[in-house]
Amino acid sequence: VINNPFIRPGATVAVFGVGGVGLNVVQGARLVSASRVIAVDLVAEKLEFSRRFGATDVIDASTADPVKAILEMTGGVDFAFDSFGSATTISQCVDSLRSNGTAVMVGLAPEGQKAPIDMVSLVRNQKHLMGSYYGSANPHETFDRMVDFYRQGRIDISGMITRRYPLSAINDAFDDLLSGKPGRGVIDYGLR
Repeated sequence: VINNPFIRPGATVAVFGVGGVGLNVVQGARLVSASRVIAVDLVAEKLEFSRRFGATDVIDASTADPVKAILEMTGGVDFAFDSFGSATTISQCVDSLRSNGTAVMVGLAPEGQKAPIDMVSLVRNQKHLMGSYYGSANPHETFDRMVDFYRQGRIDISGMITRRYPLSAINDAFDDLLSGKPGRGVIDYGLR
């Protein structure tokens, strides 16, 4: 988010998928002073957790059509980020944009998967679709900025860590990750 040259303060942002990557997209949107940050996920617990990091609104995609809900809330967002990575979520991102909005695919979809995009709407509404690999970042510059943001209290990295596991419980850590528990677990090699 912070490396996107087109995003401006006051922008409206939707984040599809609020796992570890999506939570950082939410924080990035807050850093650039987005006026509205809409978190979209299938897991209600993750949605509530995302509010701690800057989500102003949440949409449970297991019970509501996220595109319809976003369009009703905003008329279309300026930016939609697919942090999950699937044909469905990137299509929803593009469909939830206002005219001249930008969809950014952050999450990697399975190899060879193709997304159905409404090409007429893409052209007529001058929507943009772009990819972002590792945050479109220069690691030397961005990591220094991230450390500064953390030290200044502008981003919360520690709050994302909700579980710690000893190495012997690595399978439990993977099970919790796959089950969609909010936040992130870390393997702590000092735990027994």
